[in-house]
Amino acid sequence: MSAVIGPLPLDIRVMRSGDVAAAMLNEEAAYTHPWTEGILLDCIRVGYHCVVAAVDGRVIGHGVMSVAAGEAHVLNLCIHPDWQGVGYGRSLLQYLVDAATAQKATHMFLEVRESNAVAQRLYETSGFNEIAQRPGYYPAGRRRETALVYARTLENVTN
Repeated sequence: MSAVIGPLPLDIRVMRSGDVAAAMLNEEAAYTHPWTEGILLDCIRVGYHCVVAAVDGRVIGHGVMSVAAGEAHVLNLCIHPDWQGVGYGRSLLQYLVDAATAQKATHMFLEVRESNAVAQRLYETSGFNEIAQRPGYYPAGRRRETALVYARTLENVTN
């Protein structure tokens, strides 16, 4: 899938093990507590829906989603900070929504840090609503941070 957002087109494709090093550069730039290379490789190995987002051949983001029993769970959505703010995160999220819908999921869930107002705004303007909180969910230095749980109903037409 390719979407034109901002000045350059975004190409989204399946993540391969050879993409993990580039994904790690994005993780480390975007997050205070990034996933590890091993976690990303495990997600590929177990068959989660893992994709990379590239601009002009450069991997600038990635997404990881599990789908089972009619539910999709966005486990990771990451855009390198240098590429944020132009719609690439929204395009990547929509790609995951479309992929979940194609796999017959009827609901999508995700967690977001309570302090991440930018991501919350993205999810809320993409049809997600906060449904719960998970106190102490995320590492945050010497303390733990609350996760806000978001959900969205997906539109599936049954024939």
